[in-house]
Amino acid sequence: MVRKYKFDKGKHSVYTLNYHLIQCIKYRRKVLTNQEIINELKERTKAIAENFGITIINQECDLDHTHILFKTRPDTNLVKFINAWKGAISNAIRHRFPEVKKKLWKDVFWSPSYCLITTGQV
Repeated sequence: MVRKYKFDKGKHSVYTLNYHLIQCIKYRRKVLTNQEIINELKERTKAIAENFGITIINQECDLDHTHILFKTRPDTNLVKFINAWKGAISNAIRHRFPEVKKKLWKDVFWSPSYCLITTGQV
C-alpha cells in the first residue's frame, strides 16, 4: 500500500509537523463546564496559534483538560507558543468568567506541565 503524504513547503524544505498538545487544569479542577467557556477557549486558541504560524486541526475539551491537534513550521518556537497560549487563555477565561475562580486553587488556572506528542500524519 502506497501512502500519499501532504507536505508543507518552505524555501529549502518540505515537511509535515503535526502535534498533539494535552493541557490540564491545575489539580484537575472541573472548570470547562459550559459551552461558552469552551467556545472562548477554542476561539482564543485559534487566534493565538495564527500569530505563531500554527494551524489548529482540532481541539476538544473535557471538564478538566483540553486536547489540541495542530500543525506548524520547523521554525516555530513551541515552548514560546505554549507559554503564551497558557497565559492568554488563563487571563481571558478568569476575567470573562469570574465564576471559575471559585473552582481554582489560589487562582491558578493551568497545571505547569503539559504533554506534547508528535503525530505524523496519522
